[in-house]
Amino acid sequence: MLLLTRTALAEGLKAGWLMVFGIVTGLAFHATLAIGGMAALLARGGTITFIVKIIAAAYLCWLAWGLFKKTSAMVVVGAIPKRGPYLRGLFCNLLNPKVLIFFAGVMAPFLTPGHPEWWPLALWAMIIFEGLALWCVWVWLLQIPKVRAAYQRAGRFIDLAFGVGLIVLAINLLAGTL
Repeated sequence: MLLLTRTALAEGLKAGWLMVFGIVTGLAFHATLAIGGMAALLARGGTITFIVKIIAAAYLCWLAWGLFKKTSAMVVVGAIPKRGPYLRGLFCNLLNPKVLIFFAGVMAPFLTPGHPEWWPLALWAMIIFEGLALWCVWVWLLQIPKVRAAYQRAGRFIDLAFGVGLIVLAINLLAGTL
């Protein structure tokens, strides 16, 4: 949410929606793995979970570094590629092992014998549709002129706060790993 909010405010509606599509692509991947049982493997911990957490924490720190660099330079460096927000959203979601474990926990009771064969597909579609709809509405609401004007005035400080928030998330992720 931090990354999506910051992107929608700083880069506008199109970038926000591209990031939503990246996040939802990651959701689709996680939901597929959870339904397919891969989440049980990650829930056990071990080397795979450790590696995913290290990569995720490094990615969060890299995102924070970009925000710190931007706020210290006080300029936007170059144009952001059209696919930049999509890829940032995708990797932010894919590198979050908690999403997969959450989905596995939520879906497990609904994937037991006795449910129709189409039920896993229905669960997957509900997750994707909800994520897409809710996050698109959020990005759209962030485009209200008063909200955007407030961000433009305080953007440097907000970016700095988001950067600190990403570092805190990375530390929290690593705290359970190391």
